[in-house]
Order: sequence, then C-alpha cells, then structure tokens
Amino acid sequence: MKGFTMSLQRNAVTVLRAPRLLTGVDSLISGNVQVTIQGNRIVDVSEGSYPAPPPGAEVIELDDCTLMPGLIDCHVHTGAFNSLLFEDYRHAMFEVTPQLQQMSALFSAQRCLAAGVTTIRDQGWITPTGGHFTRELVAVREAIERRIVPGPRLLVGGLAACTNSHIDVVIPTASIRQPGVTADGPDEMRKLVRSHLRDGVDHIKTCTSGGGGTPSQHSAVDNMSEGELRAVVEEAHYDRRSVACHAWTAESQKRALAAGVDSLEHSVWTDDEAIEMMVSRGVPLVPTLIHRTDRSLDRWEKLGADAAVIQNFRNIQKDCFQTFDRAHRAGVKIAMGTDTVMSPEMGENGGELQVYVDLGMTPLEAIRTATVNAAEVVGLGDQIGSVEVGKRADVIAVAGDPSVDISLLAGPSKIALVMKDGDIFVDRGDRRREIGAFSSMPTRYV
Repeated sequence: MKGFTMSLQRNAVTVLRAPRLLTGVDSLISGNVQVTIQGNRIVDVSEGSYPAPPPGAEVIELDDCTLMPGLIDCHVHTGAFNSLLFEDYRHAMFEVTPQLQQMSALFSAQRCLAAGVTTIRDQGWITPTGGHFTRELVAVREAIERRIVPGPRLLVGGLAACTNSHIDVVIPTASIRQPGVTADGPDEMRKLVRSHLRDGVDHIKTCTSGGGGTPSQHSAVDNMSEGELRAVVEEAHYDRRSVACHAWTAESQKRALAAGVDSLEHSVWTDDEAIEMMVSRGVPLVPTLIHRTDRSLDRWEKLGADAAVIQNFRNIQKDCFQTFDRAHRAGVKIAMGTDTVMSPEMGENGGELQVYVDLGMTPLEAIRTATVNAAEVVGLGDQIGSVEVGKRADVIAVAGDPSVDISLLAGPSKIALVMKDGDIFVDRGDRRREIGAFSSMPTRYV
C-alpha cells in the first residue's frame, strides 16, 4: 500500500476546498466551498469566500472538482468467485480455499473504496468447500473497523434460504452441500437466522423467487413458504436487524412485503399492486441494473459463463428496465445496488447510476439513490449519505460536475479524492495517496 497511511490523530483537522458541492440532499452548490473535518466528523460547511482554516489544519485544494458524499452500494458480493483473479470461474469455485477467497473479498472491497464507494452492503455468499462465507466476511469487516487494513465500511449479510432455492442452486447441482447451508421449515429457518446473528451479521438476506443465475431453475418459482419467510423476518427484527429480499416477480414481491421485509432486491417484473405496496409501506427497491447491461453480459461470455445463463439475462433485460421505469414514475424509493460479483468488475459500481439516468432519472435523482436513499436502506441515514455538519466524514471529490455528467462516477478515473471517516484513502493529486492493490487487477477481460 505504497504511500497510504491512516491518521492516528483522531482529532486532526482537514479542510477540503473545491468550486462545487453536492450535499446529497440539495441541488448543486457552486462557488467557493469549504468542508472542515475534525476527527471523523464534518464540523463546518461554508460557501462563498473561504474562511480561514483552523490552526494546524491540513488544507487540500481540489481545483475543478465537485465534493459529494461517498457512494453507497446496497448490493455487492465481495466474496463471490472472481475469475478475474483466478484462472476461471470453475477454478475459483472449487480450487480456492475460503481463506484465500477471504483475501479476495478484501481486495474487492478495496477496489470499491478506491472508486469512491465508501460503504458496501454485502449480501453474503456460500461456497461448495466451506459453506456459508459469513464468518470470513465478518472478519474482513472487523479488520477494516479496527483499522488493521484499509477498506470501505462493510455491512455483512447472512444468507437465509431453503433447499432448492435460488441461493442454493447457484452452487452446481452435483456439488456436495456443506451442513447448515440451507434450512427447511420455520423452526430450522429461525435457527439458521439466529446462527448468522450470533456470527455478527448486520442484516439478513433471503429470497422469495428464483433467479436467472442458473441454467435450469425458472425465475418465477416460489422459494419459501409463508411460515419460513415470516420466521426469517421475525428473527431478524427481534435482533433489530433488517431483511433484504431477492424478489424477481410481482407475486414474490407482494409476499415479501406482506411478511415485512425491509428492502426488495432486483424486481425484474412487477404489477400495480406490488408497486402500490412499495410506495405505501415505504419499502425501497434496489434494482441492480448494470448487472443486466450488454457490456456486462458480453464480459460474462468472455469469462466463460454458462450460455443459458447469459441468454436468461438477455431475455429479461427489457423487463428489468421497464420495471425500473414504472417504479421510478410511481415514486418508489430507489437505492443504488449493483449485484457486483465480477462483471462489472469491482470498482465500477458508480456505472449503475448511468443506467438510471439512461432510463429517465436526472443525474441529481440518481446521485440521491447512492447517497441519502442508500444511507437509509443500510440503516445509517443519521450518520452518512450527505455532506452535513455532524455527519461522518465520508467525502469524495470528483473531477468535473457529476450533476451534469453522471458518467464521471462510473469508475476510478475521475475520482480525485476518497475520504472515509475522516481518513484519506485516495488522493490522486499532488499528494498521491492510494490503496496500492487497486491498480493490480488483471485487465484481460476489460
């Protein structure tokens, strides 16, 4: 990690100066903007003429940049089998140990941070060799929080799913399942959720429909009984943890909403009743659309993904986009999530916002999905998601104006500075601080 240090002076003062500010809440503020950070908190936001910085403050001038909140991705799988790091997908799945995969997860998380994503809600993973990947991800989170290694704020999800559910059949049919990977019946499901909670997860991820990531399972199948679903939600809520629910169909969305889930993931198809329930109950939608774009699917083909899986995703692409448009027009709260596993590569999370703009959002609306809206979804709305006095100092500087050109957020090239909790992890200006691992991702499939 050449040139990278985290400040050990937790009361140190840093002043960021730039010509523009997107607070994440209001419209663009133009003119001289100064954000003062003490320790890990924003203590002042000024516009107009620059006030004198506090004595001893480090002043960072960010010419022609826009300051804004760090991005938040509500749906990532950092523990996924990344065939950009290993020889191919099958090798990654069967030959990589959970210990090595844990290091891959940290690497993936660091790539996201280096591209301006300061908070990730990880939706968990399972492996044929190790079963649930929960403890490994919790350990990565703890290592980051204890400042042992650099990384984004990581919120870890525990997977709660039944036998033959979407989460189960992502693992090849012939693979031996490790004990405790799935649960059947409300009582077993409660025990599985409690086990995840004991292991330290931040939320629970479940599924009420099939998905397109397998060549055989139909996406419209129901995955869980009402009793199992309610058991998941009840146990999570007893422990004050939220539930994210994979729900591709209108019926699965309505079942999940009736059971009290806290967010819906993907939603390929929908209907008026499901949308009305989302709006009236204030349950947000995490669309994960970049995962369905032609660019991503073309990469999947180069990586050797199953042809039937690729065709599944191509077949539903138009439906995904239409559902997003319906939800947006109806006033459903939308929070950015990418479903990033390996394509698009970790670090291109902000490209999701370009898809939203292409489908009718303004750039400012799209930015809100990755800031204030996403902060509420991950349960940290009072802490992050906006550049305001009292909030944690998660601030990025973008070369240019993303309120005009949302593509500036699509990767690391225009992210001039990344600050999380008051620490500067990336500064691509004169100071040249950057997470060293970021530049070493193989590019043979880009």
